[in-house]
Amino acid sequence: MVGRSLDRTRSELTDFLIHHRNKLTPADVGLPSTGRRRTPGLRREEVATLAGVGLTWYTWFEQGRDINVSESFVLNVSKALKLDDAECCHLFLLAHRRPPPVEAYQWQAIPPLVQTLMDDMARPAYVMNLRWDVIAWNAAADALLDFSARDPGERNMMRLLFADPALRRKLPDWHQDASRLLAQFRCDLAAAPEDPAMQELIDALTKLSPDFRRWWEQPNLEAYRYGIGTLLDADSNPREYQHATLLVDEHRHLRMVVYFASTGSLG
Repeated sequence: MVGRSLDRTRSELTDFLIHHRNKLTPADVGLPSTGRRRTPGLRREEVATLAGVGLTWYTWFEQGRDINVSESFVLNVSKALKLDDAECCHLFLLAHRRPPPVEAYQWQAIPPLVQTLMDDMARPAYVMNLRWDVIAWNAAADALLDFSARDPGERNMMRLLFADPALRRKLPDWHQDASRLLAQFRCDLAAAPEDPAMQELIDALTKLSPDFRRWWEQPNLEAYRYGIGTLLDADSNPREYQHATLLVDEHRHLRMVVYFASTGSLG
């Protein structure tokens, strides 16, 4: 039974690779046209060249032979075939029986319909990646947290909490909010514990903020939160919020955080 299942997986891998290879033309990948072709799509040697792998090794991979290929090999083939995130994940499941490695630092644009959904909301909403970089937001969120006035590298919720004195002054319950958001961020780190970009952010905040350093060493294990609980408005009145977190893209770990004014809160 196991052998039959393995044979089926290898057959699906072969079909998948041939299908996506045949969908592309040399022009699609920046290669010169060499005249009329007997079969559609790219040749195996062209895919191997684009992926930077050996032709023999790629041929065996496409044929579903019993060989061990690295994550970088599969990622390079995925890029050569111009696979999207879902297709790349499927290729990894066929080749390695697990999803691709997580990349915490991603600035890809969100789907236009997701931006439209946020723009139609009166409530503040923004989209974060695994490293908590804010990559998209609506007008209400911008009014709340001034994302558009910040450089891209500053649009990170951990940086805003621990390295932005102006925002800290707007958070009357800063210690509670910051410790709870950091606890959630620490949980998210488990998805990519070796990611260089994630470690770079942690190292930077450890140097910048004594509070971050202390709580990182002694984390809050009782309360977790994706959004800020209390902010002062322009008249210095506290506004309390609850939050809903929606999954935008499972493979890229993109989440939308939506703020709901609590009952009795101003605004």
